[in-house]
Amino acid sequence: MTVPSNERPELLRTATPVVHAAFRVVTGFFFACHGAASLFGVLGGAHGGGTVPTLQWPGWWAAVIQLVGGGLVALGLFTRVAAVICSGSMAYAYFSVHQSNGLFPIVNGGELSAMFCWAFLLIAFLGPGAFAVETALRRRPAVKADGGATPVRTS
Repeated sequence: MTVPSNERPELLRTATPVVHAAFRVVTGFFFACHGAASLFGVLGGAHGGGTVPTLQWPGWWAAVIQLVGGGLVALGLFTRVAAVICSGSMAYAYFSVHQSNGLFPIVNGGELSAMFCWAFLLIAFLGPGAFAVETALRRRPAVKADGGATPVRTS
């Protein structure tokens, strides 16, 4: 049986929102873990131990972006803005730290920065998707002055 190219099989159609949400949550969570490690010395600390000195440029600021931005993306709150900032911070990290050590990420040790950069750029374009705080807030019914609830339509 052939499936027309414009129709996705049922499994893909039903699983896509779940996989999209899982990708957003996992990517944001992993990024937030990097920030927590650098700021608080947990999970192995910054680069294997310790913390980044407070207000040190760019390490401390990058860790704040990782913790806060990753958390927001994982929750699905201000997702597009947070994802663009996270993506930009990883592009900055790649070009300012890794690029001078070689052309390709496998050579210069920048695979993680490059992957996070592209993952967050994808999330910025796809948006929060299902199971996001933003999505839940958009679907919450508004209460009229007379006490009746009316669904709010946003798009």
